[in-house]
Amino acid sequence: MPLVFHDRDATRMCGVPRVCSETPAKQFRALELLGSGEKVPLLTELLELVGGRAPLLLELKSEANGARFAAQVLPLLAGYCGAVGVMSFDPGVGGWLAKNAPRVRRGLVLSRRDILVARWRKLMKARPEFLAVRYSAIHRPWVARARRRMPVYCWTIRSPAEHAQARVHADALIWEADGRP
Repeated sequence: MPLVFHDRDATRMCGVPRVCSETPAKQFRALELLGSGEKVPLLTELLELVGGRAPLLLELKSEANGARFAAQVLPLLAGYCGAVGVMSFDPGVGGWLAKNAPRVRRGLVLSRRDILVARWRKLMKARPEFLAVRYSAIHRPWVARARRRMPVYCWTIRSPAEHAQARVHADALIWEADGRP
């Protein structure tokens, strides 16, 4: 039962310090999103709500179980009529998708902490079709080299200044708050 939730734990969004990966999905889903009266949504509910009217970029957050998680998500995407991309910090997600669902657009999320050897290993395992690179690393030479081979997205843009700089180095921007294009 994949849920739609960004953070590693529920503190910021629900006011409860529960770690997602350590809480059964039914219990986590029952949490109320602060100030909304809404519950944590299922991925199936998001797919139904959007109904193919907008492209979706899903980040699968896993803790050493990327292939298993990707295998749970794939059947849910099979019936979705819109454009979908799937990305993850876990190269096992991309590797599993490359082998078992090559038509699903897959990406690898990278940050400034991903040094050369670790980055190379992740790239070999994930076999991404695009990269999602943290804003603080977007100006690095390795990003420009990667961009010659595949699209590069930049996360997370939070201000007009970040937006202006990232536009130069990336093909697509992932934003929140004032970084909205």
